[in-house]
Amino acid sequence: MMKSLITSLLTVFLGLTMTLGQDTQPQQNNTPSTAKHMEKDIIYIVVRNTKWKASLEKNSSAQALKKRLTQGDLTIQMEDYAQMEKVGPIGANLPTNDQHITTQTGDLILYQGKYLVIYYASNTWNFTRLGKILHVTKEDLLKILGKGNVKVTLSLD
Repeated sequence: MMKSLITSLLTVFLGLTMTLGQDTQPQQNNTPSTAKHMEKDIIYIVVRNTKWKASLEKNSSAQALKKRLTQGDLTIQMEDYAQMEKVGPIGANLPTNDQHITTQTGDLILYQGKYLVIYYASNTWNFTRLGKILHVTKEDLLKILGKGNVKVTLSLD
């Protein structure tokens, strides 16, 4: 009987020490795709048959855009402005984080809280920077965006 009691106590003790060594962090209650997308600060931009990857800024404007994209892709009709940018309405107002900046090729800018602007030339003004298209040149943007109006789709995939 004593041997049985000691064996039972050892089993309980070993079970407790093994449990204490395990990660006891609670699991988040997100769907896998939403959690995956909210972790990374990347979106995709599709123009015609070209897909670009863009990194997002760490500000409330970029986070609001990313949150909107969890509901589905966003297609924006954009028009050329001043031979330096494409601009189009987002269809919603996003929070602004305006700063006096000079844009560069590939910058994604929020203008007046409701317009997305893709720059292919520099401009200095008070803007909210949303992000930047990665690994793209001015020539790439001009070739794909073309002259006149263009349809641009933003997505998380």
